[in-house]
Amino acid sequence: MVRKPVVATISKGGYLQGNVSGRLPPMGGQEPPGQEKVVLKKKITLLRGVSIIIGTVIGSGIFISPKGILQSTGSVGMSLVFWSACGVLSLFGALSYAELGTSIKKSGGHYTYILEVFGPLLAFVRVWVELLIIRPGATAVISLAFGRYILEPFFVQCEIPELAIKLVTAVGITVVMVLNSMSVSWSARIQIFLTFCKLTAILIIIVPGVIQLIKGQTQHFEDAFSGRDANLMGLPLAFYYGMYAYAGWFYLNFITEEVENPERTIPLAICISMAIITVGYVLTNVAYFTTISAEELLQSSAVAVTFSERLLGNFSLAVPIFVALSCFGSMNGGVFAVSRLFYVASREGHLPEILSMIHVHKHTPLPAVLVLHPLTMIMLFSGDLYSLLNFLSFARWLFMGLVVAGLIYLRYKRPDMHRPFKVPLFIPALFSFTCLFMVVLSLYSDPFSTGVGFLITLTGVPAYYLFIVWDKKPKWFRQLSDRITRTLQIILQVVPEDSKEL
Repeated sequence: MVRKPVVATISKGGYLQGNVSGRLPPMGGQEPPGQEKVVLKKKITLLRGVSIIIGTVIGSGIFISPKGILQSTGSVGMSLVFWSACGVLSLFGALSYAELGTSIKKSGGHYTYILEVFGPLLAFVRVWVELLIIRPGATAVISLAFGRYILEPFFVQCEIPELAIKLVTAVGITVVMVLNSMSVSWSARIQIFLTFCKLTAILIIIVPGVIQLIKGQTQHFEDAFSGRDANLMGLPLAFYYGMYAYAGWFYLNFITEEVENPERTIPLAICISMAIITVGYVLTNVAYFTTISAEELLQSSAVAVTFSERLLGNFSLAVPIFVALSCFGSMNGGVFAVSRLFYVASREGHLPEILSMIHVHKHTPLPAVLVLHPLTMIMLFSGDLYSLLNFLSFARWLFMGLVVAGLIYLRYKRPDMHRPFKVPLFIPALFSFTCLFMVVLSLYSDPFSTGVGFLITLTGVPAYYLFIVWDKKPKWFRQLSDRITRTLQIILQVVPEDSKEL
């Protein structure tokens, strides 16, 4: 299947071209020979790949979501079943993405696969809602958790002022953006360190929980499936809570072009990461219930902190710090990966050209990283952020279900396609069916939020025809666009990527 190139929204040729020296062209047109090309280098090893997945998945979800899942499922036993089921389901989705990532060796994740299977309109709609709402909103949410937990030890006896949380959050977001703008290697190294911090935080909860089990503290597991009956309409909400806690397994596919030996690294990193995460999550929830009853867990605003205060004494003050570092790791991993989505979408002509350019010295997609900063700040200081994300949570899983359904379509449409890693068909079939079924069920359980989210997503359709298909834009608009692009190039010191085989 040959896909025609997308028509760019801004006229080509108006920007400054880079050269093999990795610099903006000099005044005399001369360039020193023998210098390296301006490209995104393959610096993601297996360890870094594992750290990106684990470091992004384990954020605030496991420390906050147990309350939501328990409330939606109605019993301790059913909540543990949902944690296990969401882990297995996430593994199925991750394995499906591993096949796509090793067959279509392009960065961009969801966007790239939708573009290959369903064409440019759906791909543009996906990146439209991702850029304007989903990614800035999700980054703001995890960043707010970082700001709250990092301040927790300093406000033990009183409530943390909301303004203080937002100011610290803004500083954290800025640090992450600067880090990802400066160096791929340093961003990856810090991600490895933060991953070990996350696993340490999980172990701080699991080990005391296991000791409690050895001591016979199993009273909260008696009649584990008794309690309030689970409402069928509450199951999509439990699914969203659980999958939110596991979200991030797909981020390695966003940076496929930077992965060393992707045919081996991507599947291996996914399997190692998801095994560690699923076992860790289930054991963490078991540990919670050795000390906290179902009723107490529902009343707690921070389950991990409540647990640590009861079992760890003064050491409990360290838990919020570890949780904050865990959130910071998710912020770092998310920005690192999603900036590549915007970079690839720009390269395909779906976003302004400047976003597909690379810093001449640091070899980072600087504009694609920086574009997230103002959008995230707007979300951070806007109104009801959580309602907005609830509106679009269905869109995330709708497109993910479509991507994996596209894998099945490619099996029949392109049977001769090179597939170094291949999963049994029941895996993508079950994952895509579950995602799409939950999306449909959410129409009945929460028609207002789903309907609003659907309308917001549909705004991408007229935007596609206005910005992408319509190529007879006024001359003044094209000239202004070119002037802005050249000015930003000079300020940011970025040039288009040197051509390479994908």
